[in-house]
Amino acid sequence: MKTKAIFAALLATAALSVTVAASAHAPGETVAPNFSHAISNVPGKSLVAAEVRYPPGGASLPHTHAKSAFIYAYVVSGAIESQVDHGPARIYTAGQSFYEEPGAHHRVSRNASKTAPATLLAVFVVDTGDMPLTTPQK
Repeated sequence: MKTKAIFAALLATAALSVTVAASAHAPGETVAPNFSHAISNVPGKSLVAAEVRYPPGGASLPHTHAKSAFIYAYVVSGAIESQVDHGPARIYTAGQSFYEEPGAHHRVSRNASKTAPATLLAVFVVDTGDMPLTTPQK
């Protein structure tokens, strides 16, 4: 069982690296894997984190996430404007957080500042192997 959990964590880490590199992110946006591990007491689920860095005025394309993904987003620095589904667009500053339910459409995700960078930590609770983690809308 331990070997299976280690393999799942390695698979999730590798998949996150490939997914992050393959995603069609907006110019200037940087997405870096931060953490990935199978949740040992919740079989079939993994915890995956990615750091999203926006330059001044930077933005992500509208996107969805893996169907099983519950996402907790924490603003590490700066200010991030976010709109999920048909909810209102809100600006979150360093230390604030928001979440996305599985299947949500992330319509707006951008740096709210034209002069200072911003960083967001996105933490996914996702079915192990449910990829890609992010799918841009065209």
